[in-house]
Amino acid sequence: MNVLFLCTHNSARSILAEALLNSMAQGRFKAYSAGSSPRQNQQPHPLGLQLLQKAGISIEGLRSKSWDEFTRPDAPHMDLIITVCDNAAGEVCPVWPGHPASAHWGYPDPSEGDAPEAQKMEAFRKTMHMLHQRLELLIHLPGDKLEKAALQGAARALAVH
Repeated sequence: MNVLFLCTHNSARSILAEALLNSMAQGRFKAYSAGSSPRQNQQPHPLGLQLLQKAGISIEGLRSKSWDEFTRPDAPHMDLIITVCDNAAGEVCPVWPGHPASAHWGYPDPSEGDAPEAQKMEAFRKTMHMLHQRLELLIHLPGDKLEKAALQGAARALAVH
């Protein structure tokens, strides 16, 4: 099952979600991430990458990219699209091939503001922990909840956890 995590710049929350799900899913899910408007030369936030590495999660291949990459004919087919920031949730998304299920799991931006690095690292840690909890629930959904008709409701229900 292919899952696409969306955020505005694809530098923090969506990158964390992609890396986490790929490390947790044991081949049951394949995660991707993208942004509605990544800045030119946008890169994943270094604190997020550092945190993932400290947790033993691979950062190989992680990069900030536009959601346009996933609307192309040669893009992987998505089964589920999850917005992880309120800005991306409020934007008009592209029409995704196959009309995948969708959900919004809102998280505060851990990279926002001028806080000292230690405070930002703690914000990244909290965000990663919250994502991990929700992804743990997702990967343990029974097979019948992962069928297209039930997936959207199940993914949206996880937003309250």
